[in-house]
Amino acid sequence: MMSQFYSNNFKLGILGGGQLGRMFIQEALNFDVEIHILDADPDAPSSKVAHFFTVGNILDFDAVYAFGRDKNIVTIEIENVNVEALEKLQSEGVKVYPQPHLIKMVQDKGLQKEFYKKNNIPTADFRLIHSAEELKTNTDFLPFVQKLRRGGYDGKGVQSMRSETDFQKGFDSPSVLEKFVDFEKELSVIVSRNFAGEIKSFPLVELEFNTEANLVEFLFAPADVSIEIEKKAQKIAHDIIQKMELVGLLAVELFLTKDGQILVNEIAPRPHNSGHQTIEANYTSQYEQHLRAILNLPLGSTDSILPSVMVNLLGEKNHTGAVKYIGLEETLTMPGVYPHIYGKKQTKPFRKMGHVTVLNPSLEEAKKIAQKIKSTLKVVSAE
Repeated sequence: MMSQFYSNNFKLGILGGGQLGRMFIQEALNFDVEIHILDADPDAPSSKVAHFFTVGNILDFDAVYAFGRDKNIVTIEIENVNVEALEKLQSEGVKVYPQPHLIKMVQDKGLQKEFYKKNNIPTADFRLIHSAEELKTNTDFLPFVQKLRRGGYDGKGVQSMRSETDFQKGFDSPSVLEKFVDFEKELSVIVSRNFAGEIKSFPLVELEFNTEANLVEFLFAPADVSIEIEKKAQKIAHDIIQKMELVGLLAVELFLTKDGQILVNEIAPRPHNSGHQTIEANYTSQYEQHLRAILNLPLGSTDSILPSVMVNLLGEKNHTGAVKYIGLEETLTMPGVYPHIYGKKQTKPFRKMGHVTVLNPSLEEAKKIAQKIKSTLKVVSAE
């Protein structure tokens, strides 16, 4: 693989051209790797920065297969892709990372939960159902969260069920019923593994959610937890990626319960919202680490340079249309501030439009600056 990487005709294909692909390309340029993107949106965030951009549906077998045939390696920036095409490409000698069978498992939250159970990975109790009608036969399991097995993302496809009266808003599709977890914090570890089997993980981070949109609003690094909790979380992340034998990057989202347990919520086999701060706050960013892993290069140092806070920039409520950013100049007067605008032309309520990372020797001071940014920098529609 190394000789391929250093040859002039090496081509790396990415399925998906959103902001994750865009930030990945920004890091890959430092390695002089030729990046090809496939995305259905001709104006996707990666469209202006990729070496080559192909308009095509990443869920369509023919589009994915045609795109990948002449690539040395194909990777993803979102797991909602056509796995059958990736399996065919792999069978014909194209390296696909993360491996197609692992993408298939992660696409299905039911298979995810069964994997945790089989491998003794701590996770909330669960049941699998096929239709909304089956909610009525699981009243003894209340309170629980119903999650669509396939297709849910960014808070979509998730519904809290606290009593039988909530069943009317249930999903009539194959779902996971996950026992309600009374958690104290939501945490995340990003871990990577290359083909040689080297594993490295980033320090544990803490997530604070916008309850209305069920999206991350703030990220704090390092997480405010004990050394014991940090070690537990790191061990779980290492166990998962080792047992999966995944090549690439894996985000492991966790619950810290009020009685001190660490439970796995979900995993994502790609760069993740809970690792954006690594671009400035760590010696190696999650994007560079993903690139190193899939190229089978030595993994980089994951140590933090300074404490950091990441603020997600979400589209304001009641604003839909051509995007306009208010308060950017004032934000840039604040110390240790690094804005990332994703290049999306249209905004809508709670759409992820960018993020800002704040670095400061004091995490508490970084949090204060992040709160100022939240009230200063707004994503609105131009009309």
